Amino acid sequence: MRRAAVIGSPIEHSLSPVLHNAAYAALGLDWEYTRLECAESEVDSLVASLGPEWVGLSCTMPTKRAALAVASSVTPRATAVGAANTLVRTESGWHADCTDVDGVVGALREKGFSGGSSGVVIGAGGTATAVLAGFADLGISSAYLVVRDTSRAAEAVATAARVGVSVEVLALSSVDLATLAAAADVVVSTVPAEATVPLASALARAPYVLDVIYHPWPTPVAEAVQASGARLATGLDMLLHQAFGQVEQFTGQAAPQEVMRSALAAELASRS
Repeated sequence: MRRAAVIGSPIEHSLSPVLHNAAYAALGLDWEYTRLECAESEVDSLVASLGPEWVGLSCTMPTKRAALAVASSVTPRATAVGAANTLVRTESGWHADCTDVDGVVGALREKGFSGGSSGVVIGAGGTATAVLAGFADLGISSAYLVVRDTSRAAEAVATAARVGVSVEVLALSSVDLATLAAAADVVVSTVPAEATVPLASALARAPYVLDVIYHPWPTPVAEAVQASGARLATGLDMLLHQAFGQVEQFTGQAAPQEVMRSALAAELASRS
């Protein structure tokens, strides 16, 4: 029996076990994927306690920075983002990666986004750093970071510099968001749904919008984008695409994407 898990806190509602267990079954692997409650301060001790049967960990908040620190090898993109959502067991220790970048890129490409030159990111937290790395992969060379408090954007600005995306930080209180979104190739909202109520119609001016929040659904942004006729990518799309990369790294096999997609749809239907 091989084992893997998603770690974080709180973790009880994570959809990752649905995706991973469906994938392992489809690949003919008798593997077990579970949830493990884990605070940021507990990552080091948890990883040290895992036996040789453990092949990998999916890391969600608030464990992503600690996961990067505990690894013995790190991918360039995880270094650039400053966080790891994936730990893979290797012969020499734990290898860290950030498939959240795959989540951003895959979600947008699935909706038809083929690239552009400019983007807008609402928020500058941990998800925003992965978005900026995704922008670099998509060929986007410049971005605006729109935030309530510009003093809290330093980490996102540092990530942008590492991946070669030029950024300008703008205060939400002083920006014409509708004009900014209309001029952009893509807009990504990384802030909670309730914070987007006054922003949604402006964000929907962009041709492509990614709203990383998927609960509660539909979000104000999703409703505005669907009404406007723009293309909408969601946090569930991101969840799927980041999980595809994790399954491939854990198993060494191609992820059974349609099986995972169907398992997610069935789980969401049962929860609703």
